[in-house]
Amino acid sequence: MWWIVLGLVVMVAAVQAYVRLAPSDPADWHVMPQSAEAVDMPNGVQRVVYPGNDPLGRIDRIIRKTPRTEVLAGSPRAGLITYVTRSLVWGFPDYTTVAVRDGQLVIFARARFGRSDLGVNKGRVEKWLADFRLGG
Repeated sequence: MWWIVLGLVVMVAAVQAYVRLAPSDPADWHVMPQSAEAVDMPNGVQRVVYPGNDPLGRIDRIIRKTPRTEVLAGSPRAGLITYVTRSLVWGFPDYTTVAVRDGQLVIFARARFGRSDLGVNKGRVEKWLADFRLGG
């Protein structure tokens, strides 16, 4: 019986290791969709706002304050930034790409694993945008 328990523990550890250690290739994730419109998706969200002054610099400062978030590629100066935010327990990566298009700030957030992110990306992006609108 303990072999079964040990086997399950090893399987769970292997899955968690894969989730945490799977490489994040910028060629796959440092991209924006063609459309610039607000969309809710099962595993992510896209939002568009009129940005005001220095939109990428402002949103970059807000996003970098988010726990477990780091830049995958890009910069405000490059005009396109992609971030990886990992969940607290399992370390699931979510990717958020930000750019200015046609005078609008476009934020595209999506989960890497699974068909649904349970609204995590939408909640995170809505908080960032609330801070952004407050002058963050």
